Amino acid sequence: MPADALHRPPRHPHAWAWIFVASQLAVVAIWWAWGWKAGLAALAATHLALVWATLRPQSRVLSPVLSRLPTDERVVWLTIDDGPSDDTRAMLDLLDAHGARATFFLVGARAQARPELVAEIVRRGHGIGQHSHTHPQAWFWALPPRAMREQIDNAQAALTFLAGARPRWFRAVVGMSNPFVAAQLKRHGLARVAWSARGFDAVLRDPAGVVARIERDLAPGAIVLLHEGAAHGRNVETLAALLVRMDALGYRTVLPEELEPLPLAS
Repeated sequence: MPADALHRPPRHPHAWAWIFVASQLAVVAIWWAWGWKAGLAALAATHLALVWATLRPQSRVLSPVLSRLPTDERVVWLTIDDGPSDDTRAMLDLLDAHGARATFFLVGARAQARPELVAEIVRRGHGIGQHSHTHPQAWFWALPPRAMREQIDNAQAALTFLAGARPRWFRAVVGMSNPFVAAQLKRHGLARVAWSARGFDAVLRDPAGVVARIERDLAPGAIVLLHEGAAHGRNVETLAALLVRMDALGYRTVLPEELEPLPLAS
């Protein structure tokens, strides 16, 4: 499947709102017809569904999201969040040593503080995605429309200027979406990316344990979530261990733009 078919910015970013309004009208009808117990249960169910759509990275309720690549080849998409950081150069050296490529999902303000690292990522042939402007980890999922617009607008402007090209991929902070993300993604032509394999390397200090967790979910087309600059300081070691293990298992890395179309079924 060509990359353009994978890259799906939201087409109807406010569809969730109409669906939610319709669900609340249904709640009123249920309350009227069957009483407060049934109505309260329906109200809770509709609100929990919205919370689930917000907190689950792979949920497509609020906007399209890419969670894996449609391929039967032993290839994975390496994605590295939260940079640039003190780890960036070492990670680039490791990727070069293994002939691997990755997409770095950068934080706009951090990129502005270290423009030379953005240039180096581009120079070495890796991809750049957007990961908000200030990485509001605790509140991204609950940001109101204006704050969400500022996060995505500012990061897109900063990364476009520094990288010389507009990012096409977006990863939500902590992977959590937000009802107001889709409208901003549509404005900038951004497509949301989740993952299918992760090892919690942002919080776990043990590289071998992180790699073992990732390996359990490795499969053709896996999107692997990694981080850089974590406080524990082990992200570079984790990447090194993962690249060695992937080589041993016969996996190579690919960027979405490099995917060949899948053969047609006979």
